[in-house]
Amino acid sequence: MTTEKKGILFENTYGVPMWMILVFILIIYAGTFTGLLPEDDMLSIIAIMFAIGFVLYEIGERLPIWKDYIGGGAVMAFFGAAALEYYKVLPEKYAEGITFFYDDFGFQTVFISLLITSSVLLVNRKQLIKSFTGYIPAILGGVIAAAVFGIIGGIIVGVNPIETICHYMLPIMGGGNGAGAIPLSQMWEGAGNGGADAYYSKAFAVLNIANNFAILGAVALNAIGNRFPKLTGNGELLRDAAAIEQKVGTEDSKAKIAITIRERAGGLLLTCTVFAVARMLAKLVPPIGMVEIHMYAWMVILCIILNLLDIIPDVLKEGAKEMSNFLTKPLMCMCMCGIGIAFTDLGEFLMAINLQTIFIAFMVVLGAIIGSGAIGMLFGFNFVEGAITSGLCMANRGGSGDLQVLSAGKRLNLMSYAQISSRIGGAIVLILGSIVFGMVAGM
Repeated sequence: MTTEKKGILFENTYGVPMWMILVFILIIYAGTFTGLLPEDDMLSIIAIMFAIGFVLYEIGERLPIWKDYIGGGAVMAFFGAAALEYYKVLPEKYAEGITFFYDDFGFQTVFISLLITSSVLLVNRKQLIKSFTGYIPAILGGVIAAAVFGIIGGIIVGVNPIETICHYMLPIMGGGNGAGAIPLSQMWEGAGNGGADAYYSKAFAVLNIANNFAILGAVALNAIGNRFPKLTGNGELLRDAAAIEQKVGTEDSKAKIAITIRERAGGLLLTCTVFAVARMLAKLVPPIGMVEIHMYAWMVILCIILNLLDIIPDVLKEGAKEMSNFLTKPLMCMCMCGIGIAFTDLGEFLMAINLQTIFIAFMVVLGAIIGSGAIGMLFGFNFVEGAITSGLCMANRGGSGDLQVLSAGKRLNLMSYAQISSRIGGAIVLILGSIVFGMVAGM
């Protein structure tokens, strides 16, 4: 009979006692802070992200108030890593190496692509049809309510409605930075309203503040779901998901499939194939008006088609899910550390902090929660899941923001819907922006 040992030094992590993990980490720290590890080597960068992210994650999972109300280990790994980079605790060459690995080299693409492929393909087909039927209205409900709440907030602090819509609501709800704030700034200049640089600098700061409110909003919605179970499906978007599953019957029911390393490799190959097709479509298909369909949106569309046609073997779907779980569970600490360093500038965030901006951003995010959650309920969605995906995943910073929000809300399985919000929803906001900016120029 074995005796279970308790306490941080004896707790089993990755199959071994914590003290052994800490020895590994201290060795990596020694190589990092002496500068002996190369900054242009993939394994070196993975080692540094892993070692930093693990410690921050474990701290976040144990801090009494933080773990229950701020977002736990994932949020601590994100903010802690960003702070280490900003205050130059982490040597600059490694911060640049992590940014290159995660952003330019595309590790984030691997992360998100696996999430999209596995989550969309494993959704029950009847649930998938019902979900997307009401999803666009839920997004529009969030956008409209975000505008209304933002205007109210702007009036309270002395900002006129036009400025609130142009400089606050649209950048926040635009699907992130690269697919939202940047094209919006170019559209602003193209309409003759002023320079793109001036618009973008403010839009970027506002977007960063709203992204953090979105993270905290996801934490709050998760807590609300725990307190009021009728408002959540515990990760299921549809309120009647169980009933739909029953109606499907034995035809669509799947027996438990034994997954080996070969099926995991097959799932990765499937994801790579979907990525390749989506990438080619994003390059070859011309923009529709002013809207260019993003690669991730193409991935969602392709996976929906593959799901509805039911032509992908179950073993490959499960293999993709296992690969996704590998990154979103045991390696979450490493992934969130990379996001914090590669996609966060605490300096920009701190410079933009003032009561006016904070209050209006808060009101926009609050409107996105209420509008998307309420409209989503009309279409059979659970309030918590609907508000997180079609609301907060519109009001964050795009792909990396989706990871932060869904991690904080403990609903990473909803990544496919989050991508619709960030990409297709963001495209809708760009259309609205082109109309609004043209009207403003004519005033």
